Amino acid sequence: MAKNFLKVTPTLEDYWRSIILFGRNTASYKFALANSLLYFGSLQKDEINIDDMAEKFSKHICQHLIKNDKQDTSASNSYLNKCRQFNAGKIEKNALIDATKTDGFRYVFDAFHNIAGGTLPITFYSRTKGNNGTVTLHDKFFKLIEKSGSKDFLQENEARWSLVETAWKLNLNENLISLNYDNETQMIMVPDKLRRQNITSARDALNGYQKGHCFYCFSKISITSRDEDLADVDHFLPHMLGYTIKNTNFNGIWNLVLACQNCNRGPNGKFQKIPTLDLLERLYSRNSFLIDSLHPLRETLIIQTGKSNKHRRSFLQNAYNDAIERLVITWSPVFEQAPRF
Repeated sequence: MAKNFLKVTPTLEDYWRSIILFGRNTASYKFALANSLLYFGSLQKDEINIDDMAEKFSKHICQHLIKNDKQDTSASNSYLNKCRQFNAGKIEKNALIDATKTDGFRYVFDAFHNIAGGTLPITFYSRTKGNNGTVTLHDKFFKLIEKSGSKDFLQENEARWSLVETAWKLNLNENLISLNYDNETQMIMVPDKLRRQNITSARDALNGYQKGHCFYCFSKISITSRDEDLADVDHFLPHMLGYTIKNTNFNGIWNLVLACQNCNRGPNGKFQKIPTLDLLERLYSRNSFLIDSLHPLRETLIIQTGKSNKHRRSFLQNAYNDAIERLVITWSPVFEQAPRF
């Protein structure tokens, strides 16, 4: 269903997010390339020397290796070993850049625009191959960051990277069963039985699946701290229900959405009310986007809500019924913009 994330008339944001959220991952090179493209794009550089790209790309990989040594699914990776050697002071930067150009860039440029359903019909860059080649950023890429900026895309990419490398590190998908939201830190957490640890911001992890818009009214939202339109992390069904309904985890990923401040706590805001049934259907669709992406959020949601579409619909309906019995009052936004997802 990855193609369903792209609407009939997809935007440039849709195309970019489909790469980050639905592209296949066997190593973290795609994320390093995305960060590098966003960096050079923010400098308004349309022609990038391959050495400069290699330096920025390898820097992102090396930084993530320090945080999490598992950066791919294979037992051995010669390029990642070079990056580890650089981090350990065993090779110089020039040797790392040479390794990046020959090994790190071997597949990532050609595979970047591929998602599970095929190859995207647009490209954000082109590349002339060879050790003296260049990367040319296309007008579509500059239009993308001109309209939306690069900060949110960087944060979404880093969030996705953190989730994927955590899945590789834990190795067993069933260990991701309890990835949950922490109300105090607003972070997604590793299960207690392994080690209680912040993985990534819930805002950063969820924003791409809502295409940068409020779940309820489709207003534009931000995930950048201190922005005036910073999104709230909202429990679709109020988390206070967890005090009386013990068999449902209301802090699960399935129940988290990003909302604009007005919808969540404005004069006509949701607060502790129950969203209407049409919004429950929207939650089901949003969760389907998450399930169609790769682990760990996929595995977390499947185990939290069910293995089939039928089971997942039943889970949401039962949770909704339990919530209505207790809180009674329903809510929907006063005004909605054109649907975005």
